[in-house]
Amino acid sequence: MAKISKKRKEALAKVEKDKVYALNEAAALVKELTYTKFDASIDLDVRLGVDPRKANQMVRGVVTLPHGTGKQVRVLVLCTPDKEEEAKAAGADYYGLDEYVEKIKGGWTDIDVVITMPSVMPKVGALGKVLGPRGLMPNPKTGTVTMEIGKAVQEVKAGKIDFKVDKLGIVHASVAKASFEAGKIAENARELLQTIVKLKPSAAKGTYINSIYMSSTMSPGIKIDPKSI
Repeated sequence: MAKISKKRKEALAKVEKDKVYALNEAAALVKELTYTKFDASIDLDVRLGVDPRKANQMVRGVVTLPHGTGKQVRVLVLCTPDKEEEAKAAGADYYGLDEYVEKIKGGWTDIDVVITMPSVMPKVGALGKVLGPRGLMPNPKTGTVTMEIGKAVQEVKAGKIDFKVDKLGIVHASVAKASFEAGKIAENARELLQTIVKLKPSAAKGTYINSIYMSSTMSPGIKIDPKSI
């Protein structure tokens, strides 16, 4: 059995067993539980009462976090030459088309978000085997296939994230960094949770949000009361 470190024991001791915390309490507590030397990510895990195998119970959406994610998001724009200046001005890290299509075919995925335009989707579609498993494939539903390239880049840089329920019915998302003030962590988390609530499928029956846990990198999970959101 792996030995539990001293800091891990201290963190576990701060979480009351079987207690369900209000969102604001959890946001303050998660900062106390974080003992990494780097600026840890604050994550939410939301278990939903849906069957994601059924198309009419899929939960997927986008949300712009009011205080951003705290991450430096690397954006690649795959576009025609006439859109390159717009992508550059908006803050895209990489922009172009054929050069990057070939790089990705060769296995390059040193990026966080890919944005493209409808007219070049046939070329981008061929990259599905590389981008798909990494969650990087552009999708009109998440605003990453658009003619408004500049706007899309700015939104992603400002803290726009997309989320999708996994095969076990859980939404996983990073909503902040441990260096954020507790109030900002709570506001970002609330924005995501309220968006998930709005996306409840009409076909989903019974309890929609079964559980919510907040944690930072390597910290224990804190159970959150759904009513507090």
